[in-house]
Amino acid sequence: MSIKKTSLFGTATTAVLAVTLTACGGGSGGAGASGGSYDKDATVNIGSLYEPQNLDNTAGGGQGVTEALNGNVYEGLFRLTDDGKVEKLLAQDYKVSGDGLTYTFTLRDGVKFHSGKTLTSADVKYSLEKVLAEDSQSARKSNLEVVKDIATPDARTVKVTLSQKSISFVYNLSYVWIINSEAKNLKTTEDGTGPYKLNKWTRGSALSLDRFSGYWGDAAANKQVVFHYYKDATALNNALLTNAVDVVTSEQSPDALDQFKNNQNYKVNDGNSTTKLLLAFNDRAKPFTDVKVRQAVSSAIDDKKLLESVWGGYGKLIGSMVPPTDPWYEDLTDVNAYDVARAKKLLKEAGYEDGFTFTLDTPNYDPHPTAATFIKSQLAKVGITVKINTITADEWYTKVYKNRDFTATLQEHVNDRDLVWYGNPDFYWGYDNKQVTKWVEQAEQASSAAEQTELLKKVNRKTAEDAASDWLYLYPQIVVASSKLSGYPVNGLNSQFFAYDIKKKG
Repeated sequence: MSIKKTSLFGTATTAVLAVTLTACGGGSGGAGASGGSYDKDATVNIGSLYEPQNLDNTAGGGQGVTEALNGNVYEGLFRLTDDGKVEKLLAQDYKVSGDGLTYTFTLRDGVKFHSGKTLTSADVKYSLEKVLAEDSQSARKSNLEVVKDIATPDARTVKVTLSQKSISFVYNLSYVWIINSEAKNLKTTEDGTGPYKLNKWTRGSALSLDRFSGYWGDAAANKQVVFHYYKDATALNNALLTNAVDVVTSEQSPDALDQFKNNQNYKVNDGNSTTKLLLAFNDRAKPFTDVKVRQAVSSAIDDKKLLESVWGGYGKLIGSMVPPTDPWYEDLTDVNAYDVARAKKLLKEAGYEDGFTFTLDTPNYDPHPTAATFIKSQLAKVGITVKINTITADEWYTKVYKNRDFTATLQEHVNDRDLVWYGNPDFYWGYDNKQVTKWVEQAEQASSAAEQTELLKKVNRKTAEDAASDWLYLYPQIVVASSKLSGYPVNGLNSQFFAYDIKKKG
């Protein structure tokens, strides 16, 4: 699962998506001014709030490492495009056995790592095993635990046998970076096959990537990209206004948008987001073991007012873990909707007529402190006292995610198709519904997309009715760029930001 800022990695998914052949490594949807001449030797400066924790996405690199390196420096057998399709990338072709348990992949010929070593099946085997290793922090680890055996009959063939059918297997492979099996020190260096190679990472400041002359596909449209890191949205916007950066990957200050909207030198893009802000209950901890208490808390919070106060006219209420871009989306905002009278009634039925007190563990970066203060004031109206415990992202990972030492928390879940985590009773929020778990398992072994969608719609509605969490709102995805730029991604799909198609006019 990916979490904003530093991340809880990338979330589990279930999906059936069209798989199409792409002839090269380019191909993001792009945006901005199109056509005309551009500078093929340009440096594109990208502004971001999300610096990597390290450069290894199996070692807690966070959202920042996905944003900068995924698709740019590292590639997978498949790629998830900016519009949510799965395309073949390092896999030239593949076949699936009749029982759905064996996948045979043929690798592209002539692909080289940045070190100069030729890609072989041994590297693919190593990369998959790295994700599955005991110390791996990869989001794909639990998804890929269905892998029973990985064979390498020859240098260009990988044969993967699963322990059970997984309709999402190819989709999940789009998240697995193929890494040189001989590479070392991957937290600070890299050896991928992408259109860029790492130039320099200056912690706390910037990360630069240079066009890789030995790239197997179409060369990057620019010579260099530099990700510049800022501590807050104001500094980020100032950098854009002073031309220190050409594009902002994700605008976090809607109040500042007018200065760009009313300026012909900039373009404001309102794309599709998959990031949900959650008030996540520990469903194992009292009083949140009681479904009526969770429902009461959800009904006591005016999500619309919160969204308006944080994002103005941007963002969306969804009422569940499923954004509109997921195939199993349904508008469930009427389930446990804002209703103070209902919240008080449910609390009384649960034996908490006089309310209760709980601690809300809150990450220390925006918008969590603002949301926590809002939630505290809302719940006070129904007699619930909230003690806000502000913690760092690293503390959150250890205290909440690893040790489950919390009663309730705020967190952003970035990825698409991550509803399936509610089918895992061992996940950090501890939701345990046997029927939901069964539906999720059946969906993963479904024979068709229609069957899968039907089952996951049931999961969506049941988790919403149970108030397994309180899904406060869906983030907007606002990319602001110089009008000189085109070809940049505009959707917030899993935090990736493909830079190789960006064209900059001189």
